[in-house]
Amino acid sequence: MCGIVGCNFEPKLNFQKIVEQLHHRGPDFCGIQSFHGNTFGHTRLSIIDLNEEANQPMIFDDILIVFNGEIYNYQELIIEENLSCVTKSDTEVLIRLYQKYQENFLNKLNGMFSFCIYDSKIDKFFCAKDRYGKKPFFYTFKEGKFIFSSMIKPLITLLETTPKINKVALSQYLQYFVPLNENTFFQDIHKLEEASYLIVERGKLSTKRYYKINTYKKIKDEPTALKDIEALLISSVQNRMKADVEVGSLLSGGIDSSLISALYTQISGKRIHTFSVGYSDYPSYSELPYAKITAQHINSYHHPLEIAQKEFIDSFETVLDFLEEPHGDSACVPLFLLSQKIHTTGIKTVLSGEGSDELFLGYDNYAKFLNYYAFEKSLSTQQTAFMDSIISTLQNNTKESEYLRRVIKKETLYHSFGEIFTDIQKKRLFKKVPHFKSEKPKLDPVDWMSYIDLKIWLGQSLLSKVDKMSMAHSLEVRNPFLDFNLVNYMFSVDSTLKVGNTNKYLLKKIAQKYLPNTIIERTKKGFNSPFNEWLFSHYGDEILHIILEVNDQTGFFNESYLKQLFAFAKTNKFKQHLWSLFVFSKWFKRTYC
Repeated sequence: MCGIVGCNFEPKLNFQKIVEQLHHRGPDFCGIQSFHGNTFGHTRLSIIDLNEEANQPMIFDDILIVFNGEIYNYQELIIEENLSCVTKSDTEVLIRLYQKYQENFLNKLNGMFSFCIYDSKIDKFFCAKDRYGKKPFFYTFKEGKFIFSSMIKPLITLLETTPKINKVALSQYLQYFVPLNENTFFQDIHKLEEASYLIVERGKLSTKRYYKINTYKKIKDEPTALKDIEALLISSVQNRMKADVEVGSLLSGGIDSSLISALYTQISGKRIHTFSVGYSDYPSYSELPYAKITAQHINSYHHPLEIAQKEFIDSFETVLDFLEEPHGDSACVPLFLLSQKIHTTGIKTVLSGEGSDELFLGYDNYAKFLNYYAFEKSLSTQQTAFMDSIISTLQNNTKESEYLRRVIKKETLYHSFGEIFTDIQKKRLFKKVPHFKSEKPKLDPVDWMSYIDLKIWLGQSLLSKVDKMSMAHSLEVRNPFLDFNLVNYMFSVDSTLKVGNTNKYLLKKIAQKYLPNTIIERTKKGFNSPFNEWLFSHYGDEILHIILEVNDQTGFFNESYLKQLFAFAKTNKFKQHLWSLFVFSKWFKRTYC
């Protein structure tokens, strides 16, 4: 894992200091290169090929690359594509593939990546991001100036001004935890979307998607599906074990991380290091007892971390700094502290279980949605109108009635929190805020749920959180469930097989060979924490004061609704809403006040 930055000019500012802003993403080496009037920087976290020959920026044959990520099949590609490489690094493989195919090689890659290749012969920037958005790539292109980076701060430094707030991003954040698609909280600073590449050439910037999930249905036999999925999982874990340093494993105590850790143990034939986080003040939120069961079952070197209110609050401001813009997932803080713990052991990379819930139907809402969907299909037009009138009489603020109303009315399930804005802001924002852009594959309701969460919840929220919080402590996180071969296969499995008679039906069948039933059959808990209790205990009424202070300056929100949410959150209701508003308000004060 690394940090990258570059621009198509030679900046007046001290570029060394700009690159140092990325130091935590790559503390092992810092490289800067002026190249044909352009400037590039790279900070390296050495995982594969620890030799100096793999340092970056890397130049071969008038082509320069700065690359962040890992290509797991790079050794196979050298053989399959008959590539002539000088180094033993995956970085050079990208240059050689570009020389052979130009931009048409991305679907050959199995890995997580964001990179910029500059071809000096034709003055062309070619930048790309992996299929599911694991590695960040921010850029700005205005008045012919192109700047890119793994982080937002270097862009703002090179722009020499803080851009105005992007109100569309704010609207999306309050619905999805993060801005969607190309949006960031800063006007004119964009994210390169997942499965996409951009080209800057002849003074113009263009973007294009290069990958679509395979949605062709063909697997209807359960034994075949179970055999294939297990083989794909084993292969994925094997690929993500490739490193010239020790690889650990995150272990929450749920089935996802437990199965990954068990497979890693069996494949490697050694005792692995596992890491868990829990809460000493609120054991009801903690999964440490379950993590301990799995750790004992696989005989790992287990490293549990218990955090309390003090650690949470003490790290809160630092977490906001590393996030760079508001992120609504409160799990950022415990993940930051766990990554810090792992860093102290000297381990640079770990396996993790992200992606399993989306592929194997792990969320409770999936079952609810399918019940509502089947119910809606069975209704005639007259019956639907009758049900709509019944739902409208239910308590307006109940989550279930709102969820059901939206399904029956065929509205998006993700359009919530709209009441927060003033009427003026609603008129300005909601006319121009799309829910999300997609390639619109032909999917049944089961796969459509998986696809939406894979693209939005996982691809835009979870993975960005994992990258920022782990890389804050120079830690690389690898996700075996997000091997594109496994993802494509799961979308080719007939939905009736995936639904089964329980959540994660197929995965639980496979896990029976590797894990105790206590782990397989336990109720899903999620990565929860007592963030609301700790927040009120430390800040109290200051939470509302800060939110109202920012609202006085911006005029974005309905003040009475803000006060209502604060009152609800005091009783542990709508606590996520208040957290999102508080994080935004703290960020706004740090950025614009």
